[in-house]
Amino acid sequence: MRRLALPIAIAAPILAFLALGLYEHLTLDAFHAAGETFDAWYAAHPWLVVSAYVVGFALLTLFLPIALPLMAVAGALFGFLKGAVIASFAASLAATLGFLISRYALHDSVQRHFGARLAAVNAGMARDGAFYLFSLRLVPIIPFFIVNLVMGLTPIRIRTFYWVTQLGMLAGVLVYVNAGTQLAEVDSLGDVLSPGLLSALVLLGVLPILARWTVTWVRRRGP
Repeated sequence: MRRLALPIAIAAPILAFLALGLYEHLTLDAFHAAGETFDAWYAAHPWLVVSAYVVGFALLTLFLPIALPLMAVAGALFGFLKGAVIASFAASLAATLGFLISRYALHDSVQRHFGARLAAVNAGMARDGAFYLFSLRLVPIIPFFIVNLVMGLTPIRIRTFYWVTQLGMLAGVLVYVNAGTQLAEVDSLGDVLSPGLLSALVLLGVLPILARWTVTWVRRRGP
């Protein structure tokens, strides 16, 4: 049964997402239809709404690779500044939750399923220390939820994992939240060609290139 723990944990939220038909609500029309209702809820219960977003972010991203789209949702819902702060802390807390679950509950299962990747991560940690985690966050080659699970099996401290994760994700958070604010302004397909949205899409494309260049530059200048 322990061998099935991780596959079940990963499959359960995906199957629930599909079975409940939640994907049907991920449309432009559905988003705008819910806009007025959300604004009313947020005006009446701002802390409750923010808490619900953070909890939802944590649960949905434990085993689903949807952290980046949810950052864009924060921008669409809360605006750029508030959205960036909320998404940054939500992503970091969610990552730390996955890290803790891996370390204290799914240790053996993660070891079994990601053993080969763990060897590479341990080698990277031995070579670069916390900067290796920073580079994984800055250049999202490996899905964030896998990074969380595998890092739970390394000796990195919890507080170090948290602050490096928050710092490493910050550039991506800002870019995706900005994209979300632009998407919130789209009322029709014609708006897709607006300068604001096109600029946001360019930033999404340029971010991985700049991030990879930054990591390479820092490593070359390091000891």
